[in-house]
Amino acid sequence: MSEPRLIRSRENPVLARLRRLGRDGSAYRRGGEVWLEGDHLCAALRARQRPAALALIAESAWAADAALRELAQWASEVARVDDALFAGVSTLESPARIGFLIQAPEPAAIDPGAATVVLDRLQDTGNVGSILRSAAALGVRQVLALKGTAALWSPKVLRAGMGAHFALALAESLDDNALEALHIPLVATSSHGGAALGASPLPRPCAWVFGHEGQGVSPALLARCALQLRIPQPGGEESLNVAAAAAICLYESARAAQ
Repeated sequence: MSEPRLIRSRENPVLARLRRLGRDGSAYRRGGEVWLEGDHLCAALRARQRPAALALIAESAWAADAALRELAQWASEVARVDDALFAGVSTLESPARIGFLIQAPEPAAIDPGAATVVLDRLQDTGNVGSILRSAAALGVRQVLALKGTAALWSPKVLRAGMGAHFALALAESLDDNALEALHIPLVATSSHGGAALGASPLPRPCAWVFGHEGQGVSPALLARCALQLRIPQPGGEESLNVAAAAAICLYESARAAQ
């Protein structure tokens, strides 16, 4: 591979685009590009054989870190920058010294029979990313995010997802009516009623519905669900964090399928 080009100016258009993507979690929807910062996300992209348009790498990493230099070469183009310039586009407390610029993925077509997670207006980016990570780990194939849910490809969701995005078919900004394309039962958790999780058979596959952190699943969507289940909590807390609840439910589905 030829020596990568060197970006010297803070005003370089590439760096300006990366700063915008880092500051605005939904900028990818307008610009069609996603910024993946850090070796873990970049390596996850490569492991799934997904293309990267550009690798940005700090000078110190290019000069002295063979692993990061080799990872950067996965991208179609590589650009080096002074470490201080890299820090200027970083969204991390400790800049990771490498990142990929990729084309924003097209929304996946809904697979009617695939094991699914539905996100109903979840606001917290950490919760959304954690649920994506649990979904990928526990055999879910697609995640459908309804309007009002945090932007799936925002930097904070990407960091919380830890590479899970590249193992899932993702669609976002959907209306409730889009769920009519699913040919599998919807299942929701409720802290107010329903059978205890584990006490009744789960449909396989199914679409687990997880709702807004404060309001839960909307009444209209809850009415569409074939099952409402509660997670037993012998410790007496009122409810679980939605990401924790999702991990428990998805594990139960995976266990039942064995």
